[in-house]
Parts: sequence; structure tokens; C-alpha cells
Amino acid sequence: MFESHIKRWRLVADGEPIVTHCSHLLPVLWNGKPAMLKLSSDEAERAGGALMQWWDGGGAAKVYEHDAEAVLLERAMGKQSLLRMAAGAEDDAASRIICATVARLHAPRRDQPPALIPLSRWFRELAPAANTHGGTLVECSRIAEELLASPIDPVVLHGDIHHGNILDFEADGWLAIDPKGLIGERGFDYANTFVNEELATIAHPGRLQRQLAIVASEARFPPKRLLQWIAAYAGLSAAWFLGDGSVDKAESPLSVARIALNELRQG
Repeated sequence: MFESHIKRWRLVADGEPIVTHCSHLLPVLWNGKPAMLKLSSDEAERAGGALMQWWDGGGAAKVYEHDAEAVLLERAMGKQSLLRMAAGAEDDAASRIICATVARLHAPRRDQPPALIPLSRWFRELAPAANTHGGTLVECSRIAEELLASPIDPVVLHGDIHHGNILDFEADGWLAIDPKGLIGERGFDYANTFVNEELATIAHPGRLQRQLAIVASEARFPPKRLLQWIAAYAGLSAAWFLGDGSVDKAESPLSVARIALNELRQG
């Protein structure tokens, strides 16, 4: 499936293919430079490819080539990992790096962005899941509806900010990859930092509260509203897992939602 783009863009394969739930990737060399060729038929992935080109290296990996089916990106070659930092003793530092990267992505640009997916459409599976499963999802859905009805400071959103989507590009610093191409309130882009199921410590006592203070300060965003976005996104993440029949996996975001909701009740 990579052959036509390899020929068109004069690429050299430089590793084994990587398959995700909605994309196929291949490490390649482009003019001698390490790059990543990504193909996808998913609407959000394609919107993300166009968005990467629009960002033009400002907080995101550089795009070398792009068409309707594929994007060719610079490849991260640095050895540092935000996930390892957060799992160890550098959780605070990782959160600050994430916030600094997101601020670059949210910065105004002169050019009009490509077609983007409204945040309201991104949340469309939450209300039906709340109706079906009840419990914590009902409150998450209510909060999401309130947030979406009254957005504050809407911007172009990455849509999937977490520790594995901001990588070490050595001299170019920390840059984002794999956006979904959304538009909506900027607070949404910080929520997944608290819900990333790849980070085993997300529901550890005190973790959310500590990182909430750091992220709210770095992002200059109201802590209460950030808590609301965390609850809303955690509910959406759980709804996606439940929709796939992954009941066990849904428990991770639900545990974060309960912590956020409890903080909101106390505040």
C-alpha cells in the first residue's frame, strides 16, 4: 500500500510498517532525512494531516509532503519520552512541556486553517452512552453539553494531546504529532493529559489535583473549567471503550472522571 507514495516522493524504506487502529505508517528516508509516511482513510486522521501542514512546524512535526491520502512527516529521533518522565519522578516537568507545546499549536496564524471537525461532533457518542450505561457517564454528559453550549476562547485544536503524541525532535525541541483536526474551546486540548490510559499513575491519589494546579497555571486556564473538561473527556473516552465492548478498559477513564467530579463537588 505504500508503493505509490514511495515512488512519487522518492522515498527509501527505513524500517518495518506500523499499524494502528486507523492508520498505516512506514519509517522512510526522504532526501536522506529520517521521515515517517502515514496513510489513513479515517476522516479525523486526514484532517490531522492537513492541519500538520498548516502548522508548518510551529509546535508540530514538519510536513515534507502531503496529499489526500498520505502525509510525510519528519521523524522524531530523540531519546527522551514524556511518558517515561511522567511515570517516573518528572511528571510536573512533562506537564509543563505539554502545556508549552499546546500553546505553540494554539497561537494565531495568518492563513485560514483547513476544514476542521467541530468539537460538538467529536462528543456525539457520549450522550447515547450515558443513556445506555447511566452512572458516572450521565454527569459527564451533562457537563459536556454545558461546555459545548458556551465555548470560551475557541481555537484550532490538536484533539489528541497526550504524552505519546508529543515527541523529542532533538534540536527542534518537543513537537506534536497525530492531531485529529478539531475546532473548539482550547481547554479541551489539556484534558487528555489527565486521562491517558498509557500512564499507570493517572488515578493515583493526589496526581490529578497536583497536575491540575500546574496545567491551569501554565495554560492560564480556570481550574474549575479545566476540571469540567477533564470529566467530559474522561466520559467520552469511556464511551468509546464501551462502544467497542471494552468494559474493562472503560474503567480507567471512569476512575479519572470520578476524581474530577468529586473535586468539582468539593469546589
